[in-house]
Amino acid sequence: MSSFPVTRLRRLRRTETLRALVRESRLSLDDVVMPLFACPGEGIVRPVPGLEGIAQRSIDEIVREGSELSALGVRAVLLFGIPEDKDEEGSGAWVPDGIVQRALRALGSEVPELTLITDVCLCEYRSDGHCGVLEGGEVVNDATVELLVRTAASHVDAGADVVAPSDMMDGRVGAIRTALPHTPIIAYAAKYASAFYGPFRAVAESAPSTGDRRGYQMDPANVREALRECELDLGEGADVLMVKPALAYLDVIRAVRERFDCPVAAYNVSGEYAMVKAAAAAGHLDERAAALESLVAIKRAGADFMFTYWAKDVARWL
Repeated sequence: MSSFPVTRLRRLRRTETLRALVRESRLSLDDVVMPLFACPGEGIVRPVPGLEGIAQRSIDEIVREGSELSALGVRAVLLFGIPEDKDEEGSGAWVPDGIVQRALRALGSEVPELTLITDVCLCEYRSDGHCGVLEGGEVVNDATVELLVRTAASHVDAGADVVAPSDMMDGRVGAIRTALPHTPIIAYAAKYASAFYGPFRAVAESAPSTGDRRGYQMDPANVREALRECELDLGEGADVLMVKPALAYLDVIRAVRERFDCPVAAYNVSGEYAMVKAAAAAGHLDERAAALESLVAIKRAGADFMFTYWAKDVARWL
């Protein structure tokens, strides 16, 4: 290779047109999925402190938001539910008239062009806030998997296009695949026990009442284990592998991308969103520039698409 002065890499940085011609990673509306939080009631938009633009929404407002997102060009949403009542079993997760099931039917009827993805977990529906059946202070695996299968099946019956199990129980992808042979599964394959979930637990009302989730979510120090998780989920029938969180785990996204020839997703989580929002509000950085840079970094690391609370903003910015 020639060296300076023959080689001058700045030549292709002189104008925006030149920079665009040689840009290696590109962000488009096809790359983003917007999380939405359905709650009981009517006419409710309940903002979340620290998460500007994110709110619990009643089903009529979920439909309104879905319509706006679709009009802007966002093509997919991820649904979470906040039930009217929680119980020790988490039965609101799979009942036919549950909050997510009703939101699915409403969105499917009113905004049929949206792809509807559902988060499959029990934490929002259980009175203890854990992701599965609790026995002796510990979440037990196999009994939880049975309930996750019921939940995923109820979502598909109500109109879900894709299910995304986020619980981190062993074997749940295979069990869901057996029950739903034709439904795409986005596996939260490498979901870490992260400090960056705090704002989400406020909006989803899903913080555990005792203990924590380190007994089933991954240790933040591990990457080889993440690859084992991904390999197992693919073997059980997952269609897409997801890494969560995204920005603090770009190396994991890259490792997954290099190891597996399948679609890879990443979840740009609430804490990552809230940090940029807070810094922008304090005048320390430009939100749009920082958000777009962050999302491009996730793409550059190897994600094919991402779940992000900036999805609606990205639609306006792009």
